[in-house]
Amino acid sequence: MLVKGGRIIDDPFGACEDGAPLPDGPVIVSLKRFQAERDALLARGVPLGVHLSTAETPELIGADIHKLAAIVLHIPGFRDGRAFSWARLLRTRLGFRGEVRVTGHILRDQLAFYMRVGVDAFELTQNLSEDDIGAALTEISNVYQPSVDGRTTIRELRAAAKRSHSETS
Repeated sequence: MLVKGGRIIDDPFGACEDGAPLPDGPVIVSLKRFQAERDALLARGVPLGVHLSTAETPELIGADIHKLAAIVLHIPGFRDGRAFSWARLLRTRLGFRGEVRVTGHILRDQLAFYMRVGVDAFELTQNLSEDDIGAALTEISNVYQPSVDGRTTIRELRAAAKRSHSETS
């Protein structure tokens, strides 16, 4: 099940194993295949995504990152937090504006945290309703740390309240 924008959608991308013929239309390939067939893949003129394991940094894609429509980060287990770092790196330091998707072992409780670091699509294996997904994505009401989502932190809220109080006193 693919979730984007809090809704369950049909995946516009086809997945393609290394060595298999490419399907017509948008496709997601491994980093290894992208590196081996870069020119031919980019010349197809259709949206292209690259699938990374958590051991593969997005920096391995290099300057071609802005030619991609999607980066897929695979999470092998809930204890592996590198996808959080890779998503934030993609959005901040690398300036990636395409889809950042996570796959693999994703817990419902992690969805809002992934959104905070720039993930905008999830391949979920659990059967969740759109109401469950919406609740999971919005259950963090206030945040302590600044992040990609630009939400006002609790510290900033307190400082604003203090300024407002001192202005009215």
